[in-house]
Amino acid sequence: MSITLAVGATSIDLHPDLYWSDENNWHPVEQTVQRTLTGALIVSSATRLAGRPITLEPEDDSCAWMNGATKDQLRNWAAVAGQQMTLTLRGQARTVIFRHQDGPGVEARPVVHYSDVVDGDWFLVTLRLMEI
Repeated sequence: MSITLAVGATSIDLHPDLYWSDENNWHPVEQTVQRTLTGALIVSSATRLAGRPITLEPEDDSCAWMNGATKDQLRNWAAVAGQQMTLTLRGQARTVIFRHQDGPGVEARPVVHYSDVVDGDWFLVTLRLMEI
């Protein structure tokens, strides 16, 4: 299945082998536990309404390469504070923003480092997104 990320009418096709690495680490329940002075236990819990992390990354160095133009467009979107995008993953559209609090929203490294970077170079890109 394809993976797309869009801002308005501009859409980027992402490599379908990107891996949603934190998909199974999401907990939809938020909970706090406190003790009172008497030792009683107070438990507060609620369902999270938003904020699910979506980290898309190559499973290893041999897959999900991106060209420089795609990497640059993603970095341009990440440079806009609060940029809302539509991520379509496995046929489901989600409204997302970059998750800057966990590091760069777009992290990229070249597949092979060359001293003369050109548009045809390939990159391994990790996207840190958050569903809103």
